[in-house]
Amino acid sequence: MQIPVYSLTGTEKGKVTLAKPFSETVRADLIKRAVLAERSKLRQPYGSDPLAGMRTSAHYHGRRRYRYSMMNREMARMKRIHGGGFLSYRARVVPQAIKGRKAHPPKVEKVWEKKINKKEWLKAFYSAISATAKEDIVWARSHDIKGIKNIPLVVEDKLQEMKKTSEVKNALKKLGLGRELERVAQTKTRAGRGKTRGRKTIRRKGPLIIISEDKGIGKAARNIPGVEVVRLGELSVDMLAPGTVLGRLTIWTKSAVETLTKTAK
Repeated sequence: MQIPVYSLTGTEKGKVTLAKPFSETVRADLIKRAVLAERSKLRQPYGSDPLAGMRTSAHYHGRRRYRYSMMNREMARMKRIHGGGFLSYRARVVPQAIKGRKAHPPKVEKVWEKKINKKEWLKAFYSAISATAKEDIVWARSHDIKGIKNIPLVVEDKLQEMKKTSEVKNALKKLGLGRELERVAQTKTRAGRGKTRGRKTIRRKGPLIIISEDKGIGKAARNIPGVEVVRLGELSVDMLAPGTVLGRLTIWTKSAVETLTKTAK
């Protein structure tokens, strides 16, 4: 299947044959598994200090006929500290005591990573690429694609050489993405406690520009809200389907599509 290649001014400049992954069956279940597996690798292990609540002189006073014994005094037989007056031994160590250890604290040895088979991930990867070429799926993801002439959108390689943010913005507007850029520029205040934890605003995901080689577009586009640039070799399922929701609006350079055609099995 051949689709048009557009210049930076929005005019048609030739044709390119779509790679095999663009015609793959869309599998939402596999895409979700792959995204969760990729995201799990970013989890940082955390846990409490193994000795938390254990650094104390408290010990068990269970001996009979002993000055500091707890026997026959109606006291719970747990480790206690001397001092504080008669029968005022303060409990420590046990989870129910003040300053005691936690019963089941988080442990750093817990493995957060979720595994996925290589062939299964590759199937999900191709499926996510295929979803970006389906106009109804892209619409369902709330992207505003009214002014875009073709889905997927393939642009000439000059896009990779842009070095100014204003140039990239103008090119995207000429390609019909003006309404989409306005949509992703709007922010929403997050509800709840996250406002005080460095994530006050929620920003929408905008178009993903997939290139074969970065000749300046990476720095030029990073200040445009919602727009991301990624090289084909670093592309992931999470980028194509953020939050496991498939159908992200993608812009491909001609060389990226041709490289995908050569490497896709």
